[in-house]
Amino acid sequence: MRHDMRSTTTAVLERNTVVREDFATEPYELPWAAEARFFVQALDLDGPLVFRTEISPDGLHWCPLDDTEHRIDAPGLITWAVSGFGQWLRVRCAVGPGTTGKLRIYLVGKG
Repeated sequence: MRHDMRSTTTAVLERNTVVREDFATEPYELPWAAEARFFVQALDLDGPLVFRTEISPDGLHWCPLDDTEHRIDAPGLITWAVSGFGQWLRVRCAVGPGTTGKLRIYLVGKG
Protein backbone atom coordinates (compact mmCIF):
# COMPACT_ATOMS: atom_id res chain seq x y z
CA MET A 1 0.00 0.00 0.00
CA ARG A 2 1.42 3.35 -1.04
CA HIS A 3 1.01 6.46 1.12
CA ASP A 4 1.97 9.75 -0.49
CA MET A 5 3.12 12.39 1.92
CA ARG A 6 1.43 15.73 1.35
CA SER A 7 3.57 18.82 0.97
CA THR A 8 3.13 21.65 3.48
CA THR A 9 4.69 25.05 3.99
CA THR A 10 4.24 27.84 6.52
CA ALA A 11 4.94 31.45 5.58
CA VAL A 12 5.14 34.31 8.07
CA LEU A 13 3.46 37.22 6.28
CA GLU A 14 3.60 39.69 9.19
CA ARG A 15 5.79 39.45 12.29
CA ASN A 16 5.09 41.72 15.27
CA THR A 17 3.70 44.33 12.88
CA VAL A 18 2.11 47.40 14.46
CA VAL A 19 -1.05 48.42 12.61
CA ARG A 20 -2.95 51.71 12.77
CA GLU A 21 -4.45 51.85 9.27
CA ASP A 22 -5.80 49.53 6.59
CA PHE A 23 -3.22 47.34 4.83
CA ALA A 24 -2.69 44.21 2.75
CA THR A 25 -0.01 41.59 3.35
CA GLU A 26 2.64 40.82 0.77
CA PRO A 27 1.39 38.34 -1.84
CA TYR A 28 2.30 34.70 -1.49
CA GLU A 29 2.34 32.20 -4.35
CA LEU A 30 1.05 28.67 -3.68
CA PRO A 31 0.37 27.13 -7.13
CA TRP A 32 0.87 23.57 -5.87
CA ALA A 33 -1.42 23.86 -2.81
CA ALA A 34 -4.87 22.31 -2.79
CA GLU A 35 -5.81 24.18 0.38
CA ALA A 36 -4.49 26.88 2.68
CA ARG A 37 -5.16 28.33 6.11
CA PHE A 38 -4.53 31.81 7.51
CA PHE A 39 -3.71 32.35 11.17
CA VAL A 40 -3.89 35.88 12.62
CA GLN A 41 -2.49 36.41 16.09
CA ALA A 42 -3.23 39.73 17.78
CA LEU A 43 -0.54 40.27 20.40
CA ASP A 44 -1.93 43.68 21.42
CA LEU A 45 -5.24 45.09 20.26
CA ASP A 46 -7.54 47.88 21.43
CA GLY A 47 -10.31 47.74 18.80
CA PRO A 48 -11.66 45.78 15.84
CA LEU A 49 -9.73 44.40 12.89
CA VAL A 50 -11.54 42.82 9.93
CA PHE A 51 -9.75 40.51 7.48
CA ARG A 52 -10.67 39.33 3.98
CA THR A 53 -8.88 36.83 1.78
CA GLU A 54 -7.81 38.19 -1.61
CA ILE A 55 -6.75 36.20 -4.68
CA SER A 56 -4.88 37.09 -7.87
CA PRO A 57 -4.06 35.46 -11.19
CA ASP A 58 -0.65 37.18 -11.39
CA GLY A 59 0.30 38.61 -7.97
CA LEU A 60 -0.43 42.16 -9.20
CA HIS A 61 -4.20 42.50 -9.60
CA TRP A 62 -6.41 41.51 -6.66
CA CYS A 63 -10.03 40.73 -5.84
CA PRO A 64 -11.82 39.27 -2.81
CA LEU A 65 -12.08 35.48 -2.76
CA ASP A 66 -15.63 35.72 -1.39
CA ASP A 67 -17.81 37.87 0.88
CA THR A 68 -16.53 36.27 4.11
CA GLU A 69 -15.00 38.53 6.74
CA HIS A 70 -13.00 37.45 9.79
CA ARG A 71 -13.01 39.74 12.82
CA ILE A 72 -10.86 39.98 15.92
CA ASP A 73 -11.54 42.48 18.74
CA ALA A 74 -9.08 41.47 21.48
CA PRO A 75 -5.69 39.79 21.80
CA GLY A 76 -5.86 36.17 20.69
CA LEU A 77 -5.74 33.92 17.63
CA ILE A 78 -8.18 33.44 14.76
CA THR A 79 -7.94 31.14 11.75
CA TRP A 80 -9.82 30.30 8.57
CA ALA A 81 -9.47 27.83 5.72
CA VAL A 82 -9.10 28.85 2.07
CA SER A 83 -9.76 26.72 -1.01
CA GLY A 84 -10.36 27.29 -4.72
CA PHE A 85 -7.88 30.17 -4.81
CA GLY A 86 -5.74 29.49 -7.89
CA GLN A 87 -2.17 30.39 -6.97
CA TRP A 88 -1.74 33.83 -5.33
CA LEU A 89 -3.07 34.73 -1.86
CA ARG A 90 -2.93 37.65 0.53
CA VAL A 91 -5.02 39.15 3.34
CA ARG A 92 -6.52 42.64 3.41
CA CYS A 93 -7.10 44.15 6.87
CA ALA A 94 -9.53 46.95 7.71
CA VAL A 95 -8.53 48.72 10.93
CA GLY A 96 -11.31 50.26 13.02
CA PRO A 97 -11.18 54.00 13.82
CA GLY A 98 -8.60 54.73 16.53
CA THR A 99 -7.55 51.07 16.68
CA THR A 100 -3.93 50.05 17.22
CA GLY A 101 -2.70 46.48 17.25
CA LYS A 102 0.39 44.30 16.97
CA LEU A 103 -0.01 41.27 14.70
CA ARG A 104 1.52 38.09 13.43
CA ILE A 105 -0.01 36.61 10.28
CA TYR A 106 0.83 33.12 9.03
CA LEU A 107 -0.20 31.31 5.85
CA VAL A 108 -0.06 27.51 5.77
CA GLY A 109 -0.34 25.74 2.41
CA LYS A 110 -1.03 22.02 1.97
CA GLY A 111 -0.92 20.09 -1.27
